[in-house]
Amino acid sequence: MNSHITTGDRLVKSLIYAVLILFVIFTVAPLVFMITASMMPAKDIVKMPYRWIPESFHWPNFYKAIAGNDGRFMFPRNILNSLIVASSVTVTTVLLACMTGYGLAKFRFRGRTFVFMMIMATMMIPFEAIMIPLYLVTTKIGLQNSYGGLIVPFMVNAFGVFMMRQYLVTFPDEFIEAARIDGMHEMRIFWSIIFPNSAPTIATLSILAFRAQWDNLLWPLLVVQSEKMKTIPLYIVKFTAEKHSDEGAMMAVALLASIPMFILFFALSEYFIGGSAVFSSRKG
Repeated sequence: MNSHITTGDRLVKSLIYAVLILFVIFTVAPLVFMITASMMPAKDIVKMPYRWIPESFHWPNFYKAIAGNDGRFMFPRNILNSLIVASSVTVTTVLLACMTGYGLAKFRFRGRTFVFMMIMATMMIPFEAIMIPLYLVTTKIGLQNSYGGLIVPFMVNAFGVFMMRQYLVTFPDEFIEAARIDGMHEMRIFWSIIFPNSAPTIATLSILAFRAQWDNLLWPLLVVQSEKMKTIPLYIVKFTAEKHSDEGAMMAVALLASIPMFILFFALSEYFIGGSAVFSSRKG
């Protein structure tokens, strides 16, 4: 009987490992293809079977990716725009979400639950439903075709508030009360105690907020017309839509545009994984 159970357990574990390995393969394969294809001439990419290891490094792909099909070298400016927008939104999202989450988690005031539910209700509204009114307001106040128009509508994130509130609601009150007894004012308590001890969740929220803006295509497509103000998703769309683009250069553009996200993720991966685990354990 025991041997039968042991054999069954082994079969289950083997099946789980097989599913996980397949999942990893399907997840990693597109990334490996992007990297290897960016180093090949277009004629080698379409050959079957596909050669996963390039014979040599085809540097013209990266030159063309940076120079663009028109040779105007807009890639550096567009990726700088994305860095400015994504970084600014990430900073404001983290600060405002952390402050709001702290207030909703640790302060008792009338209507606190109602305010929290109203913030959560905004998560149920799809962006497409408010996109046109938001565009009209942005145009009316003169933020079209500017960094303000790209940043201001996304400075506050309802999910970020929810995430920080759920983390801070179980933060020990004793630390806060002890700081108040010692004479610390609320802003000092926030900056000296709450903010540093929320590092894992802040790192998780930072990665999510940065990625959301780095990949944002629809809103910049509406509010930006100048080539110098376009973000990297718009550059990629234009690059791949032009008839002279080739597959190798397309993959080079995608690889170069992915590098900041890879750097951010690996730099904060320890906090990101820890923050995800903590958030999952506390959200109930």
